Amino acid sequence: MKRFVYINDESCQNDYCDNRISNTKYNLLNFLPKNLWEQFRRFMNQYFLLIACLQLWSLITPVNPASTWGPLIIIFAVSATKEAWDDYNRYISDKQANEKEVWVVKNGARKHIQAQDIRVGNIVWIRENEEVPCDLVLLGTSEPQGLCHIETAALDGETDLKTRVSPPPCVGLEFEQLHRIKGVIECPIPDKDIRRFDANIRLFPPFIDNDICPLTINNTLLQSCYLRNTEWACGVAVYTGNKTKLGMSRGVPEPKLTAMDAMIDKLTGAIFLFQLTVVVVLGAAGNVWKDIEARKQWYVKYDDNEPWYQILVIPLRFELLCSIMIPISIKVSLDFVKSLYAKFIDWDEDMYDLENNTPAHAANTAISEDLGQVEYILTDKTGTLTENKMIFRRCCVGGTFYGNECGDALTDVELLNAIANNSPHVIKFLTVMSLCNTVIPIKSPSGSVFYKAQSQDEDALVNAAANLHMVLVSKNGNNAEIHFNLQVMRYEILDILEFTSDRKRMSVVVLDCQSGKIFLLSKGADEAMLPCAYSGQQTKTFVDAVDKYAQLGLRTLCLGWRELESEEYTEWSQSFKEANSALIDREWRVAEVCQKLEHSLEILGVSAIEDRLQDGVPETIEILRQSGINFWMLTGDKQNTAIQIALLCNLISSEPKGQLLHINGRTQDEVARSLERVLLTMRITSSEPKELAFVVDGWALEIILTHYTEAFTELAVLSKTALCCRVTPSQKAQLVKLLKSCDYRTLAIGDGGNDVRMIQQADIGVGISGREGLQAARAADYSIGKFRFLKRLILVHGRYSYNRTAFLSQYSFYKSLLICFIQILFSFLSGIAGTSLFNSVSLMAYNVFYTSIPVLTTVLDKDLSEKTVMQNPEILLYCQAGRQSLFS
Repeated sequence: MKRFVYINDESCQNDYCDNRISNTKYNLLNFLPKNLWEQFRRFMNQYFLLIACLQLWSLITPVNPASTWGPLIIIFAVSATKEAWDDYNRYISDKQANEKEVWVVKNGARKHIQAQDIRVGNIVWIRENEEVPCDLVLLGTSEPQGLCHIETAALDGETDLKTRVSPPPCVGLEFEQLHRIKGVIECPIPDKDIRRFDANIRLFPPFIDNDICPLTINNTLLQSCYLRNTEWACGVAVYTGNKTKLGMSRGVPEPKLTAMDAMIDKLTGAIFLFQLTVVVVLGAAGNVWKDIEARKQWYVKYDDNEPWYQILVIPLRFELLCSIMIPISIKVSLDFVKSLYAKFIDWDEDMYDLENNTPAHAANTAISEDLGQVEYILTDKTGTLTENKMIFRRCCVGGTFYGNECGDALTDVELLNAIANNSPHVIKFLTVMSLCNTVIPIKSPSGSVFYKAQSQDEDALVNAAANLHMVLVSKNGNNAEIHFNLQVMRYEILDILEFTSDRKRMSVVVLDCQSGKIFLLSKGADEAMLPCAYSGQQTKTFVDAVDKYAQLGLRTLCLGWRELESEEYTEWSQSFKEANSALIDREWRVAEVCQKLEHSLEILGVSAIEDRLQDGVPETIEILRQSGINFWMLTGDKQNTAIQIALLCNLISSEPKGQLLHINGRTQDEVARSLERVLLTMRITSSEPKELAFVVDGWALEIILTHYTEAFTELAVLSKTALCCRVTPSQKAQLVKLLKSCDYRTLAIGDGGNDVRMIQQADIGVGISGREGLQAARAADYSIGKFRFLKRLILVHGRYSYNRTAFLSQYSFYKSLLICFIQILFSFLSGIAGTSLFNSVSLMAYNVFYTSIPVLTTVLDKDLSEKTVMQNPEILLYCQAGRQSLFS
């Protein structure tokens, strides 16, 4: 399906919705019926409604109906009030956004209107630091090259600025032309993918011919982004209201059912079956007593001509009397105390990150007790276990190693001499470091240059090149300027072959403005770059360099380039343009075209970047492992780097205390043999005290998850520690799903957008508010500032929440069963006639207020100090899921 947006044509603007956004669940008319429907979808509420309705039948009710209707109405009113308050806050937020004033073009002139009145096809003007009100295709900016900078933190959590550029046909248009511009945009129907926009634009004469120009996400300004470092920008609205990409991606996440909630549901069902048994027995006994004994007593008046349904009266009376077996207020009580547990996490000063001024936050208030039942933690590496502060340390260029002696290539005299002598390999290497990226150079008022980068690796490379005198001074549109040893080097960026998790590399095609030559500059992972080397190049030195740097725990990238012939580039450029213009399978077609150009590269060298461990990571992992929690590291880095980091943070042990088993292979048979060998070793040595772990790369993992799921599941059960390297975001989510299928309680922790799928798939998702932005933290159930706070989150808050919730649940059922059995005993003493021992006022007070006593005691319970928990992590073992029942 396609959508055709006619630019600045009011006659075609009524086909799509306006820009009014609405995130509310209710309105004044549907609130009561909709809220009641949602509440009565729960079994317990249906049950108590049935009991309340039966009490309206005066013939069978032994107590005043108010004893049940009163508490039921109060409980429903509390839940409805909470829902109404939350929805009202959403309404106020929507109202403020809808009534914000914006500039749009009307009849060739700019006018102020409310944001909710924007229609598809309108041209919207935005000034610096203003929020984008809807999804726009950029038409013009204050910059001559047609570019602007935006901040997307509100959309994807990434705090670094991103560059957006006008489509080539719109570059250079003046104010008056932008007011009168006409054309059509062919785009897909609204979707929630904020990283893709496969569309085409065609302007009508006199602006341009009828040529079609492809559009990508780099030509868009999405709703909730902010315009930065650009005086103004304008664009045409393509998606409005709740049909924007942000609006389509909104939604209430599926509720997560904790292990304790599942057990309470099962217990409620068991008690209900027991209750029916008691009712049937007592009802039958009551009818027998009535027929045999009651009719002999002068004070018991029974009509001899009773209707047939009289046989149901006594059983139904006992059903009403035994209804208190299931506590009516348990759900409200649990919701209340769980909200308090979440607040305890928010208020915890010991989990406040002073460095980033970030407190811990519980976004999900319903699963705190599950923190005390975690069995598997699946963690990302970069930015989660490490600081994600990349520092350029070493490099290998043209077979020469720099930085090995001093540990810092930036101060290596040999490298500085090579730069001073204009070594061709080193100059090319630094040029690729400076140009092959998406970094934005920004000049400060003092004249110095600093960089905004979406990737910390790119930031480290560009800053390192600048420290080595290859300074990226400006990047305006397609033009880049580099200063090197008093020389000014200008390049035109012709095409960008963006990084993808499948290709594992990125490239740029540049034109050297001095020589007129065209070059392809590439950087990426060694397994993606080295196979692209030209025939005959000796790459053994680079392979050795990658292995050596990985053993030091450094992150590696291979850099390469080659010169392109004009004819080759012209032919390829046409294919690249056609692939970028495709509305179907655009990503796959672009990748195929990129493959045709990225070959016969001259591998220039290898860069090595250090990413230090965060403070407290080894101690946190050690104490959590002592608590019986298993760890899996899921990372996109290569094996050797992951292994070194795992050793440093106590995730695995070196020989002879531990043993690391490798699962490798490029074919299905190789992977099968490797997997079987590791599985056999695990079975044989699982009873020994030796710590076993396995490591697998993404290539082998893809084959395993496709063909050998059962064997890998058995391996996952046997292994307490695993390192999964070169994994994609989808593979991370698959591994979480696999462990959940084994009935393990999983916790996933990460800091970047590539961890979101893993975090959402896990029973508990924890996001770190790191340097990669807030995307993971916003998608998670809990957000923390540093990995070390995970220790306190699990061992203190998780354990206390579990104990308190278990106590409250036990007490609620205990008091209900106790009162009910007193009533049953009284029934035997009163002739099994279904008479109530308690008056209506007592029952109402019991249902409403009696539960508040255990609620108060649970939130004040401090039976063990944090120090005791930390020194004796084995106390957590008893509350691990599957090891002991809730009421042990």
